[in-house]
Formats: sequence, structure tokens, C-alpha cells
Amino acid sequence: MRFRAVISYFGKEYVGWQRQLNGLSVQEVLERALTEVFGVPTQATASGRTDAGVHAEGQVVHFDADTSIPTEKIPFAVNALLPRDVSMLSCERTEEDFNARFSAKHKTYRYSVYVSRHRRPMLESTHAHIVLPLDLAAMRACADVIEGEHDFKGFEASGSVVKSTVRTVYSVVLEHEGKTEDGRLTSGTLDIYVTGNGFLYNMVRIIAGTLVYAGLGKLGVEDVKRVLETGDRTLAGKTLPPEGLTLVSVGYGDGQC
Repeated sequence: MRFRAVISYFGKEYVGWQRQLNGLSVQEVLERALTEVFGVPTQATASGRTDAGVHAEGQVVHFDADTSIPTEKIPFAVNALLPRDVSMLSCERTEEDFNARFSAKHKTYRYSVYVSRHRRPMLESTHAHIVLPLDLAAMRACADVIEGEHDFKGFEASGSVVKSTVRTVYSVVLEHEGKTEDGRLTSGTLDIYVTGNGFLYNMVRIIAGTLVYAGLGKLGVEDVKRVLETGDRTLAGKTLPPEGLTLVSVGYGDGQC
């Protein structure tokens, strides 16, 4: 029987989703729990890997198991064996040909920053710290340019080998809370939601860094267009740190994560 589950995790202590030799991964702790629950080695396939320090609210995985445990009870059994920073939120039977990775139609990531003259310790593990005010209108204007189908080579970090760097970004939405003055966020939090059909290595973190640069007045609409036209990574903003990034949800065209 094949199952589809939604997993949430706080990524600070992990080398990412995927098993690696240099440290503990989310995949390793989840598979360890699944194996103990079902009594046989059980592998879990995710919608995609998340990097070290990146979080997830709605990572989707599939796994196969022959079990008499009621499906609705599986999360309780698994969570009893997981560390407190990883949790199975839901589980359901699915089609035998369902694949968490290859069946995915779109993903939504959130990149979070906070604007403050000084560090705010309660936000440090989930947000990037920006000291200076951010021009929200400038950021939204550049976000509009990023939406659509483009060659995102200029928004890809080195070290990745893919056949094509063309991706479709369906939406880039900015939501903020806090104090504003003349259209600038002077103190508070800003969430950047990016939804697309797929993402390159560090693509969302580079998009977020580019929008922050736009908010700081370091880049404008024409600069972002030039990045897309030339594919020159050096023209875009910096790659923001991993702790601000969260995989929010994965869509499969069936109305569910």
C-alpha cells in the first residue's frame, strides 16, 4: 500500500531533507521512525530536497507499507518516535503510481525577514535580519518582473547541474506587519511567498535577496530584467541565509498538499 503524508520540520539541526554522510537529515529520522512502526525497512520519498537549515510546514512524502494500523493512526505512531522538531501532520492512502516528487505540480516557499536596528533573538532562527528600512513598492515592482516563465539561470547558485534553467513562477506575494513610513517598512516582519512549478538551487533565497536589494535601493526593475535576460548571477542580489526559508506547501492538482 502506498501512503502520502505531510511532514513539518524545523530545519536548524539538520543537514537538509536528504540523507547525507556529513550529518543528520530529516529523511533519516523519518525513515528510522517509519521502519520501527512498520517493522521493516521503510523508505520515504519527498517532493524535493530542502537544504541545511531550511524549514518545512508542508513537505509531502510517499512511502510503501503493508500494515494493519489504521491510516488515521499512523501519524500518532510515527510522531511518538520522532524528535520534537519533526512531525507527521497527516497521512492518507494514495494511488500506487503517486510519486511525491514527480507528481508535484507546484510548490510554495516563504522567505521571511525582519527589519530592526538591533537583533531580535526570538526571530533569529526563522528570519533574516535587515537593519535598514525596505521600500515595499520597489520590491513589489521587481516581484512583478520575476513572475512568469523565464530562464532563471541568473537566480541559480553554482554547484547544480540541470538540463534546463527555465521555470515558471506563478506568483510572488509580499505580506508585512509592523511600522511603515512613506511606503517603507521601518520595523517589523516581511514574508515573501513564491509559488512556481519548480525551483533551481537556492533560487528562492536569491529571489528574496534580489527583492531585499530592491527594497534597499540597490537594484531596480531594469536590473532585474537584465538578470533574466543575461543569466548573470552576479547582477542579482545575494543569497539570503537558509533559516529564513520555509517550504509552505506542495500542490498536486487534486486540491490537496
